[in-house]
Amino acid sequence: MKLICLLCSMIILLPSFAYVNNDRTVIPAVLKSAIVYRSGAELHHTAKATLEKGNNDVVIEGVSNDVDLNSLQFGSDGGVTVMSVEFATNYLKPGVKPMLVKKLEDSVETETRALSRLQVILKTDKDMLDLLNANKEIRGTQTGLSVAELVKMMEYYKTKTLELQNEITDYNERAVKLAELIAKLNNQLNEEKNKNTKTTGNLILQLFSPMSGNFNFTISYITKNASWNPYYDLFVESVNKPVQLIYRAKVAQSTGIDWKQVKLSLSTSTPNQQNTAPVFNGWFLGYINPVSSNLQIRGTSSFANSLSGNMSLQEVVVTGYGTKMKQSLATEADATPVYVVNGNIISKADFERIAPQSIASMNVLKDAAATAIYGSRAANGAIVVALKDKMGDYVSIADNELNMVYNIDLPYDMESSGKEQSVQLKESSVASTYKFYAAPKLDKEAYLLADVADWEQLNLIPGEANIIFEGTYVGKTIIDPNSTKDTLTLTLGRDKRVVVKRDKLVDVSSVKFLGSNKKQVFSYEITVKNNKKEKISMLLKDQYPLSTNKDIEVELLETSGADVNKDLGILNWNIELAPGESKKYKLSYSVKYPKDKMVNLN
Repeated sequence: MKLICLLCSMIILLPSFAYVNNDRTVIPAVLKSAIVYRSGAELHHTAKATLEKGNNDVVIEGVSNDVDLNSLQFGSDGGVTVMSVEFATNYLKPGVKPMLVKKLEDSVETETRALSRLQVILKTDKDMLDLLNANKEIRGTQTGLSVAELVKMMEYYKTKTLELQNEITDYNERAVKLAELIAKLNNQLNEEKNKNTKTTGNLILQLFSPMSGNFNFTISYITKNASWNPYYDLFVESVNKPVQLIYRAKVAQSTGIDWKQVKLSLSTSTPNQQNTAPVFNGWFLGYINPVSSNLQIRGTSSFANSLSGNMSLQEVVVTGYGTKMKQSLATEADATPVYVVNGNIISKADFERIAPQSIASMNVLKDAAATAIYGSRAANGAIVVALKDKMGDYVSIADNELNMVYNIDLPYDMESSGKEQSVQLKESSVASTYKFYAAPKLDKEAYLLADVADWEQLNLIPGEANIIFEGTYVGKTIIDPNSTKDTLTLTLGRDKRVVVKRDKLVDVSSVKFLGSNKKQVFSYEITVKNNKKEKISMLLKDQYPLSTNKDIEVELLETSGADVNKDLGILNWNIELAPGESKKYKLSYSVKYPKDKMVNLN
């Protein structure tokens, strides 16, 4: 019995230790942290092995199924030197199936068994029906059956035939439905299996160790099978309150290894880009064939010597309050202080159960400072802790020279499924100036805009945003911070309570012939009404045509006081509307051109 228990313990603990296979020491890699780029990821593993003095052949298994060997960084605590590196995909090691795949396989197996049982019953019923049909001829042993016996036999034949035929029909319908369900389950199962890349990789290393002993290793590399994309949620409670902007990320990975309790960081940079700056060559003019001119390409050449440097992969280090907490407890070891968490006094046992990474701040009060707040029960001091209460409290942003990195102070689990997993990064209250915008020539609806000043401090990335206005999802917009303007404008959706109409004034518009020319006058009236309960500001836009031909003359006749951009032909009205107020604006212009020509006036 002791021997059996010992063997079971060895089997359970086996994955944590190295073993020897064909003169190679095989050790498992444990994933600790991941830096996910917009395309690709940098994975950091740890491993332990016992090495002999001199050369050692080592296989590190459990790494990604795709490794950029140029990015591989290997470290040890004993001066071990890497002599050679080889990567191989391990197709023989069975991968751990995701829970969804297991459930689908179980469902397929259950429904297949049910279909098999149904087919057995169907075959039995059909055989019985064939047997009944084969023996329906009735014969007596003497002079034939009596009428009563004949009626009885006919009733039996009729009843049994109907019963069997009804059962066969019912079972056939059930069999068809089961077959359809099994087909759907298999299709879903195949989709999940295609998404779940479970082949892992092995690093085959030749190491030189100056001495024998146990060594700890760190392995980091870049794999292309991971990515993340930003998106946002914009919450607008009312036009009198700031916009609540929530940063989110859609993270996906199919590296072949499931990430378990991994420290996650998201970087805005993209590795493996072409890092050679472009330079100009001489651009010489000459005659070209107009038909093939669009095939001519002016290229750029690279520097003779590329801009390069030594790139080192830095492991993510997340600091918490654990050390500070232990120091504080050690200082107060001779007496029990009062533990105050978020304003509530708790026991020492409850305090020790708090996860260090969930602590936002901690202060140690002594003597009079403690008793002044918490009374005589804090004679031995007080430890005052404030806990993090939002996901954004667990995310720190490192604004580097070339990128930004969102470090998440919570361990994440993420299957190697290729499916996107939503991660909340940060929540910000953004001071905004609200206004409505309408361009009724292009769109008859009014849009609510939010102008954000000092938006550079928000560290925004281009991405899609969901708009939730007054508690209702109203659609999507695009946040594009790649702007040189001082103010970032966010489109928050349409508001049907602000009505805009643009009507052509037929009685004012006219057509006249002046000699060889034709002159047309166009007049429009724009009506804006505020059906909301509060005052609004609005930017109203329209346009008139511009001419680049000396034979076409455009004259702006009426603008109702609009600011006119003569270079673009744009009219702007900045207006204020009280609740229920309506205003009208007129636009009129004329176009004169040769009457034998046609002009694009619409």
